[in-house]
Amino acid sequence: MNQTLTIAGMPGSPYTRKMLAVLRYRRIPHRTVTQYTAEDEALPRPKVPVIPYLVFPGEDHARFDSTPLISELDARHTERKVRPNDPALAFIDALIEDYADEWLTKPMFHYRWAYSADAEQAAAVLPRWSNTTLSETELQARGELFAQRQIDRLWVVGSNQTTGPLIEDSYHRLLDILDKALTGQRFLLGSRPGAGDFALFGQLTQLALFDPTPQKLTMHNAPRIVAWTQWIDDLSGITVADDGFLALADAQDRLRPLLSEIGRVYVPVMLANAKALIEGHEQVVCRVDGEEWVQKPFPYQAKCIKALRNQFVALPEIHQRQVLDCLNGTGCEPLVTG
Repeated sequence: MNQTLTIAGMPGSPYTRKMLAVLRYRRIPHRTVTQYTAEDEALPRPKVPVIPYLVFPGEDHARFDSTPLISELDARHTERKVRPNDPALAFIDALIEDYADEWLTKPMFHYRWAYSADAEQAAAVLPRWSNTTLSETELQARGELFAQRQIDRLWVVGSNQTTGPLIEDSYHRLLDILDKALTGQRFLLGSRPGAGDFALFGQLTQLALFDPTPQKLTMHNAPRIVAWTQWIDDLSGITVADDGFLALADAQDRLRPLLSEIGRVYVPVMLANAKALIEGHEQVVCRVDGEEWVQKPFPYQAKCIKALRNQFVALPEIHQRQVLDCLNGTGCEPLVTG
């Protein structure tokens, strides 16, 4: 029986890069297939057409969604697990992961399609990843069509003339926060990476390494983060200790600036999104940093909030108190207190 896992995705997908980095770090045998190629067409289709998706050895169906996939890999492979054993620290790690997956994608999408130089580069490169054999005329047409479709979707993630500066300011602050948090420590939670590190890495592969506007900004403001992102791409060679994750009490002070940033931007949007879906509104409307935020409701993001709350409720009381103490004053408390 073939024991090699298959992952299908695209280099321009933050979530594909996230999962590839996890597989390399975990030293899990895998083969990589690019979406829309003949190899991809031969694979089982995921229920939802998103990337990446994984086909496990011996299975005839595709699994998707990077967050549960990381947990699935931790359940199947005992060595070099990504999620901390400490329940309180694991919750904080899950919160950071969700912030990267659901908020940091906004700066990624914004920079790529709101700036002409970035949009032109994306239109030129992205269509060529899945087919380098087409004529330049065909590739150019595909790129222009794809770019226009993405530019027209900027409002969906909340990017507009009002929120654009807010989104960019949040990325500026994140660079400063990560630069300080990773000074003297390899990863956010200690000497081994958590899911939050890999989720941040996924978005940064685009922001810090591909799209010209945020790439230049990141290099100027935080070259440490450029190097960190390049390094995390393949951590198969690093040695990690069983006690490589810090205790939450020891990590708390280092994580506070990041948690405060999460409470500042991610929390109000996620809560407003959940409320809009419950009340049947067609728009999410809230205030972030004193500015009006408007976007389309995302049912998946409501599921993310529910999953985090369920994870918190399932914690023993002592670990709930540790989490609440860590979140106190950061603006993240409403995520778990309702």
